[in-house]
This record gives sequence, C-alpha cells and structure tokens, in this order.
Amino acid sequence: MSSAAPLASPTRVLVVGGGGRENALAWALRRSQGVEQVWIAPGNGGSAELEGCEQLAIPESDQDALLEACRSHAIELVVVGPEAPLAAGLADRLRQAGFAVFGPGADGAQLEASKQWAKALMVEAGVPTAGHWPANSREQALAALEAQGKPLVVKADGLAAGKGVTVAESLEEARAAIEEIFAGRFGAEASLVLEERTEGPEVSVFALTDGERMVLLPPAQDHKRIGEGDTGPNTGGMGAYAPAPLLDAAGLEQVRQQVLEPTLQALRARGIDYRGVIYAGLMLTADGPSVIEFNCRFGDPECETLMPLLGPELAQVLLACATGQLQRAPALSIAPLCSACVIAAAQGYPGTIRSGDPIEGAVSPDPQVQLFHAGTRRQADGRCVSSGGRVLAVVAQAESFDAAFERAYGALEQVHFEGITFRRDIGHQVRSH
Repeated sequence: MSSAAPLASPTRVLVVGGGGRENALAWALRRSQGVEQVWIAPGNGGSAELEGCEQLAIPESDQDALLEACRSHAIELVVVGPEAPLAAGLADRLRQAGFAVFGPGADGAQLEASKQWAKALMVEAGVPTAGHWPANSREQALAALEAQGKPLVVKADGLAAGKGVTVAESLEEARAAIEEIFAGRFGAEASLVLEERTEGPEVSVFALTDGERMVLLPPAQDHKRIGEGDTGPNTGGMGAYAPAPLLDAAGLEQVRQQVLEPTLQALRARGIDYRGVIYAGLMLTADGPSVIEFNCRFGDPECETLMPLLGPELAQVLLACATGQLQRAPALSIAPLCSACVIAAAQGYPGTIRSGDPIEGAVSPDPQVQLFHAGTRRQADGRCVSSGGRVLAVVAQAESFDAAFERAYGALEQVHFEGITFRRDIGHQVRSH
C-alpha cells in the first residue's frame, strides 16, 4: 500500500480509564466512521449506557489483564486516557505486543510525570516558560526561595493529580508548601520546581501527534477554582468552554511554531517517539504565550467539551497518530459551534466528599447535549450512585456561548443527587449575562 493511500478505520477500540474524559472519548470514538464496538476499562457507572460501548472490569493499572483484553477482543486501537498508566509504561507494553496505542511511552510521559524533566526540555527547545529553580532537597529549595526574596510558585515534581501546585501569595506560604512536599505529601522521593509568578489568562491547547506531524484542536479554557468568581481551592476543573476566543487562528499558529513544534523536535532529539496528545497549559502574557505545564493526555473537563465538536474522522486520526502515519489520515472536521461544559461535583469537593448518593433524573434527548458520567459507579442492584469528587459533566453546543451555556445549565437541572455542587458562572468570560 502506498504511503498516500488513506488509512482504514479501526473497527474495534479499547479506551483505558474511568473518568468523564474516558466516557467522552468512548462516545466520540463510537460515533467515528467505521467503528463497530468500543470497550472501556474500567469505565464508570455511566459507561455501559453509552451506545455500542461495553465495560470491562479491569483496573487501568493491570497491564497483564489489559493486554489479554486486547488479544481476546482483537482490538485495533487502544486510547489511554489517564497519565498514571502512561507513566507506568502501559503504552510500551501494548505496543511491544503489536497493538496500536494512542498515548506516549513511559519516556514521553515524563513530559507530565516530572516537572524538572519537562522544564529542562523546554529550555533545550527554546520554548517560552517562566524562570525556574529545580530543588531536590528542602535546604536547596528554601535557599533558592530566600535568594529570590519574593513569593514563588511551588510545584511538586511528580504526578500529583493536579494538586501539587501552590501559587504562593507570601514567602510564608511558599515556605509552607516546600515543607509539605519534603514532608512526603506526594511520596518519599521528594523534589520540586520553584517558578516565577506570571500574569495573564490561561488557555489549553491540544496537539494530536504521530511523533513527527500534528493536528491541533480548538483551544479551550477551563475553570480550576471550586468557587464562583474563581475563588476557593483548586480542583481538577469545574467546567470549560471551546473554542476559547483568547486564541484566534493566528495565535494558535504562534503556539504551534513557538511551543508545540520545538517541543516535538526536542523529544525526537532525545530519541523519544511521542505518539499521543501533547496538552500545553499556557498563560498568555504581555510577551506572548508561556508554558505553565505540559500534560501527556487530554485535559478533563476540556476533553468532554471538545469531543462533541470533532468529526467522524476521529478514530482514523488517532489510529494514524498511533501508527506514525498521520499523513495518511483524513482531515479532522471540526463543527463551527460553541461548546460549553459544566461539572456537577459532590458535596465537600475538593476536600472530604460525600458519596454513595443515587443519581436521579435524565437529560431529555437532544443531539446537542451530552451527559458524561465521571465519579459514578453502578451498584449490584443496578442503581447508579456518586463515587468521586467530580460526578457528572454536562456538555452542550450551540451557535453562541450564551445559548450553549443556557442549554447546558438547563440540562443540569434535569439531573440530581444529594449534595450536588456546581458553579453557575462557568464561561463568564464569554457569556453576556
């Protein structure tokens, strides 16, 4: 087959993970051209309700069982959702056995799994990012802080499920964050990065790559804080919208040239064949885009927000990335609509949560509204109950952000669980009321 011949669609796809992100991926892949069946492992309380999706009770960390599932179900494409199995080498293991995997190997996953490694790569690649000081001991970190003599951002080096960053308002707060990391909050092998504070709005950009070429998705903006008016502690994300008007076509091209292409070249220079998504968390400063962090997987809730905008070529594009031949994929069509996502969280989130509450109600069928389960599980009696901090993601599309958010909040009113918590001001940057 010549290299220009279009790539066939995968018919049988496995999605690894159990969050809202993975349900959104499974839903979008099942809608893709040529896909007949999607399996999701381990999935959650809503996975079995997705048309054409079957749930497998296999933890994302069980590489042996996942490999066996790929064999027994003759899987043609594996899409790994979360960062932990990628950092643990799941993609390497499945690739060695001959399966096509969308998601980097353990080497490429260091882009997210080690802040120090990622910072060194950015410097090597000439990618714009804030000034920083790595530290592998408490003394080294405190000395660097005192030498700067001002509050800095304190970032735990390893995977901390989005909770390892403190944007210190004072030297005392920065010292406390350093002490906490070296007291072992994120594991015994403590190390960190101190970083200059930068100012500006944040935006998320996702590049689907086969290791050489890339396709960019519309930019998204999420809302990290639990409270309305962007107050209170950070969370995994309380809602999002796309495409974020902060970054127009010219701005997105600037991000490609200054951030994504040099990063991919630097990975290749280190001998890393990165096949998956590069998620750049950016701050738009007065001097242009600056990388806050890279992640080696889709954002959550950005993934739920973006998937409904993507066309039926998605499975072919991800397979092309997985097999290093993106030039053979069809162009990925993107609906010219606004997408709005609101997260319904459990009472107490992001602290101690209440769980085990039945999910009641249903969203009226509407092709432009999606309900993706996240922190839910199905009990033996078949009832679906809350089981995590972020419980549901409600997503809607429309011609305008006002209409999309109206539709999303209207759908959210149709579902309920005890202690339901959500922000009413998601998308305040793009809504007129």
